[in-house]
Amino acid sequence: MPRYARAERQSLADLLLALGPDAPTINEGWATRDLAAHLVLRERRPDAAGGLLLPPLRAYAERVRLQIAARPYPELVTQVRRPPVWSPVSNPLTDELVNTVEFFIHHEDVRRAVPGWQPRELSSGLEATLWKRAAPLARMRLRRFPADLYVQAPGYGEISTGRGGEPLRLVGAPGELTLFLSGRQRVARVQLDGPASSAQQLRNASLGM
Repeated sequence: MPRYARAERQSLADLLLALGPDAPTINEGWATRDLAAHLVLRERRPDAAGGLLLPPLRAYAERVRLQIAARPYPELVTQVRRPPVWSPVSNPLTDELVNTVEFFIHHEDVRRAVPGWQPRELSSGLEATLWKRAAPLARMRLRRFPADLYVQAPGYGEISTGRGGEPLRLVGAPGELTLFLSGRQRVARVQLDGPASSAQQLRNASLGM
């Protein structure tokens, strides 16, 4: 069985270690230390991880994340690299399902902050896995977008969504669509075909969690 989550995790940990704690990421206000602390919190602090999704818990989650970020950086990277088997999001039963997209996105958050970056050539298996996640994500996050919106990954599939209007087509490889739909529009290599105003609106839309 492919282990895409594990491969993305290890590649991200290698990159975090190579770049050091103060390298930029594409997440506004976050350096590599901050991103590593976010991942450690998500997997090792279930008491605070709810704040990643629930606004009332967000302040507590951020306090915990800052405490984690103060740890020695090599320790943080080791904890990213070696997830606890008891964690709800990283145990052997959930890791591939929950973490493939998570670690792909955060790997690219670091990669694409490095000057001169280029998209990676992903395996067809990883691209197919990302499309399985991107298609329902597109339906959910774009269902209220004011257009007949078609999201297409050539060779993998196409879905339609939106609440009606002039047609707009979003085209890209599954990995690029995954980044676009997670709020990384400015670094996602996609093509938008349709009215310029609708395309610009989609590029500026708030699509992250």
